[in-house]
Amino acid sequence: MNITTQDKFEEMEIEKTLGLVRGSTIRTKNIGYDLIASLRTIVGGEIPEYTKMMDESREEALKRMYREAQRRGADAVVGVRFETSSILAGSAEFLCYGTAVKLKNNIQLNFK
Repeated sequence: MNITTQDKFEEMEIEKTLGLVRGSTIRTKNIGYDLIASLRTIVGGEIPEYTKMMDESREEALKRMYREAQRRGADAVVGVRFETSSILAGSAEFLCYGTAVKLKNNIQLNFK
């Protein structure tokens, strides 16, 4: 399946719009990460434990959106966006959404 942040693919024409697809996950901070992060704030720099958690959360939201698009029979998802919002202290929702479409002369690009 093809996925892009653009509103269309230059190489392909959209035949039919199937509608909004989305995927989300809610994650909480880990006490172990908090301890390490507290120590890292003393010396500054990146907090790789949180970076990894954020990457994994975005990837999970993307996969869930992808699966919803597959269930609808989409060839592609256009206009993909990511959002993050705080749910309560120490937790956040990661949302990925876009528009599922059918393409004329569907050519698969490289996305897994």
